Amino acid sequence: MIFTRKELEKIEKSILAPYAVKSIGSKGRKFPEREESSRMCFQKDKERIIHSKAFRRLDKKTQVFMAGSGDHFRTRLTHTLEVAQISRDLARRLGLNEDLCETIALAHDLGHPPFGHGGEEALNEIMEKHGMHFEHNEQSQRIVEILEKSYPNFDGLNLTREVLDGMIKHQTAFDQAGKRFEVFPHLESQVVNIADEIAYTNHDIDDGLRSGMIKISQLSKFELWKKASKLATKKHGSKLSKEVIVPRTVSSMMSLMIADMSEYSEKNLKKGKMILEFSPRMKKMIKEVRKFLFKNFYMNPLIIKIVIKGKKMIKELFDFYLKNPDFLPKTYKTKNDFVVAVKDYIAGMTDSFLIQEYEKFIIKKK
Repeated sequence: MIFTRKELEKIEKSILAPYAVKSIGSKGRKFPEREESSRMCFQKDKERIIHSKAFRRLDKKTQVFMAGSGDHFRTRLTHTLEVAQISRDLARRLGLNEDLCETIALAHDLGHPPFGHGGEEALNEIMEKHGMHFEHNEQSQRIVEILEKSYPNFDGLNLTREVLDGMIKHQTAFDQAGKRFEVFPHLESQVVNIADEIAYTNHDIDDGLRSGMIKISQLSKFELWKKASKLATKKHGSKLSKEVIVPRTVSSMMSLMIADMSEYSEKNLKKGKMILEFSPRMKKMIKEVRKFLFKNFYMNPLIIKIVIKGKKMIKELFDFYLKNPDFLPKTYKTKNDFVVAVKDYIAGMTDSFLIQEYEKFIIKKK
């Protein structure tokens, strides 16, 4: 049996919670399009994101370690996929729209520049000198609304209003200093926000242990790690090899966070409180682990060295393009503001392409 879009919308409406966003109730797109006979609107958005150039470039962009520095460290793309997977899990448990959650998750980091948060800091420092600013959530939205060029009748991907709203309201611990965010437009956007925190907390522990920058003995003092280790032992036995114990404990820690968020949020929803969150105890446990990671992993001299190097290259290359506009691709030079054009070009670069351009234009000229 082949289901039509209308049939799928009816099924979706019948199984989702009353407070979930329904495809059939979407506020639509900026540029009206004919409804398809087979795909629901958020499914269509998801596929447009996956096939975009910006999505493919995430494979070569820094998460914590520079892309290409190790076969098993996360890149911005693998991080994105983990956020999408957790988002679907949370959405399914809470009766929310899985397609919408997954779509926002897949798009949430499209605007991240090369060299991770160091690259974001560098571009923001540059743009502030020109009376502007750089923020990766805004750049993500700019990509899907303007910069992607795949359709004849409009710029961008012409995504639904619900996806765009979920993207711009996205925030993480890295984004909150000194900034105010509007109220989340729907619960699905809250799901992605929490899934992002679950993903990077756990995979950064995994990458930190893999790199040798942090040790199991250091993590063993934290309540969250202890509970996860106990759960892993209960499931798999006490004689786990060193190779297996880390992924199984990290997986158990992720399971604990997902279960806690789901159960506590369900209590909120039953009370009419439209807020998805961890329990106070889980928040405290996560905060302790995040504080440790910040001090012992993100601020590790080897990581800081990569950040400083990346920021330096971005700033020097930006300055080069401003002084040598002929080297900027024609598709970017057509923009009204040349500073914005350079920002868009560099923000879209992968780590390896930026290094290549830096060596071509900066190193060879010294």
